[in-house]
Amino acid sequence: MEFRKKVEVPKSELRINHQTKIVLFGSCFAENIGKKLLENKFSVNVNPFGVLYNPASIAQAIEMLQQNRVFTEDDIFHHQGIYRTYFHHSVFSSSDKDSFLKTINETREKASADLKEAEVLLITFGTAYAFNLKETEQVVANCHKQPLNIFNREKLSVSEIVFSWSKLIEESLRINPDLKIMFTVSPIRHWKDGAHNNQLSKAVLLLAIDELMNKFSNLYYFPSYEIVLDELRDYRFYAEDMIHPNDVAIQYIWDVFTATYLDEETRKLCVEWQNISRAIGHRPFNEETEEHKQFLKQTLLKVKSLRNKYPYSDCEKELLLLEKKLS
Repeated sequence: MEFRKKVEVPKSELRINHQTKIVLFGSCFAENIGKKLLENKFSVNVNPFGVLYNPASIAQAIEMLQQNRVFTEDDIFHHQGIYRTYFHHSVFSSSDKDSFLKTINETREKASADLKEAEVLLITFGTAYAFNLKETEQVVANCHKQPLNIFNREKLSVSEIVFSWSKLIEESLRINPDLKIMFTVSPIRHWKDGAHNNQLSKAVLLLAIDELMNKFSNLYYFPSYEIVLDELRDYRFYAEDMIHPNDVAIQYIWDVFTATYLDEETRKLCVEWQNISRAIGHRPFNEETEEHKQFLKQTLLKVKSLRNKYPYSDCEKELLLLEKKLS
C-alpha cells in the first residue's frame, strides 16, 4: 500500500545543464535550490539583492538590474550604526558607508551582466504581503527591524501582480528574447500572518502565476509548494521551527527538480562531482601520512579526469586547493 499521494511532475521541455546560465531571485527556497546548483557546479547567480519575499520587491530588483541602476548615498540609510538600503535584505549591510556602496554596486553590476546573458530566470514567490515606506510609498524588500509604524502593509492582489509582472516579462524578453522564466511558490509558511492569511497569500501567488503562464509561452512552473504540502506533509520533513523544510525535504525537492529539468549526462556529472566533493571535504586524523597524500593525489586525478571529460565544468578552485595541499 502507498501511504502518500505523489505529485506527478512530468519531464519538462526546458532543459538545464552545466552550460546553462541561471539567475535566481526570491525567498529562502530560491536560496536552497541555488545552493544545490552551486554545489553541483552550475553557472548561477543567487539572490543578488539577498532574500526577497514578495512579487513587488522581486520585480523592483530585476527592474533595477535591467536599468543598470547605480546606488548612491540617497539610496542608503543609517540605523543603529549600520548602513542599509530598502532594496536589499539585511545580509547587505555595513558600518562603513563607502565599502557598503562599493559592495552593492559591484554586486549589482555583475548581476546586471548575468541577467542579460541568462538562459533561465528562476523566481520564487514567498508571500503576497508587501511593506511600503509611508514617507515615499516605496515598496521595501526588508523592514530591517525598524518600527512598523513607518510602514504600510498590504496584500498584493492577483491583478496587481499580473500587471506588473507582465510588463517586466515583456521587457525581459525584449532584452533577452531567448530567456526562459521558471516560477515556484515557496513551501515555507509565513506563520506570523496567521494560518488562514498565509493560505490566502499563497493562493494569490498561485493564481497570479497561473494567469501569467496563460499569457506567455516561455514560462514554466515547478511545484515545490505542492510537493512539500502534499507529499512531505509529515513534520519529520521540517526543521525544528516546524516551518522551514529540513535537509531531507530539500534533497527530495532537488531530486525531483533534477529529474524534471536535467538530462542523463548532466545528472551523471552531478553524481561524479558530489563523490569528488565529498573526497575533497574529507578530514583525516593526520594530514601528514603517506596514505592521506596518496588519497589527495587520487582525488586530484579524478578532478582532472572530470575536467577533461566535461571541459565546461569549472574545477579550478578545487584543483588549486588540492595542489596546495600536496605542495
